[in-house]
Amino acid sequence: MTDEQTRDETAGAGRRPSDPTTLKRLYGRQKGFKLRDRQQRLLDELLPRVAVPLPPSGRALDPAALFGAPTADLWLEIGFGKGEHMATLAARHPDIGFIGCEPFLTGVVGALGHIEDQRLGNIRLHMGDALAVLAALPDASLGRVFLLHPDPWPKARHAKRRFVNPGPLDLIAAKLRPGGEFRVATDHPTYMAWTVMQMDHRRDFDWLAEQPDDWRVRPDDWPATRYGQWAESEGRPIWYFRYRRA
Repeated sequence: MTDEQTRDETAGAGRRPSDPTTLKRLYGRQKGFKLRDRQQRLLDELLPRVAVPLPPSGRALDPAALFGAPTADLWLEIGFGKGEHMATLAARHPDIGFIGCEPFLTGVVGALGHIEDQRLGNIRLHMGDALAVLAALPDASLGRVFLLHPDPWPKARHAKRRFVNPGPLDLIAAKLRPGGEFRVATDHPTYMAWTVMQMDHRRDFDWLAEQPDDWRVRPDDWPATRYGQWAESEGRPIWYFRYRRA
């Protein structure tokens, strides 16, 4: 990182949007391929059944109404890729409800395939901005929030587009219950340093790492993502952050 980038990013670290839900375009183009027959069927038939029904502005989303049976907890994944991490956890924890937010059509189709193939009734999806779902959820309603390999927006002038920024972090802090966990993974050195810098400013999260391996080695209860496996195959280090809501 150049000295100029360091100055720009350090300056950007203190900027706090007045309303985190007004942050838009934290991601790029949403569509980019032609659907096969099964993929189109999943979008037409399954997605409407598992889609998160966002309430009108100013009203809260009722987590208990999302699932057909009571759930022991509610976990949310921001940008779930093709859904392999979320699907693995949902299969391991059938008593927990999962909300996955993903703007990209490729990822949503992938997650729908997991839901159908594994008959996962405890996953609900939002194809769009995770900030909208977070804003609609009641405060202290989430037990875990996952942000795995987000777009690093590596240029300094794009730092405000990163999800790890004061506005979105304020929203996550409000929606996590005390003792809840925020998990972040990245293989990008700039995003790693940015995450450490941003989270170090917070007094509403405690970093759970006590030794280097606690954030350099994937925990046993943390399923691998497709992107993470790709990074490992290319020899890129991955940093795993676990923060507890204070």
